[in-house]
Amino acid sequence: MPQLIPYFFFNQIIFSFIILFSIVFIFSKYILPQFTFQQVIRIYITKLSKKI
Repeated sequence: MPQLIPYFFFNQIIFSFIILFSIVFIFSKYILPQFTFQQVIRIYITKLSKKI
């Protein structure tokens, strides 16, 4: 099992951090702003509909 050989520890740690940071970047830059924008729009629509 290569994950238990100390030679591969550094490689696994580096790639796991790269993947983690890339996922965080992609989510924070592209995916999460769309969800927050959608929630803000829903809040405005519900407030507008309650005033009528």
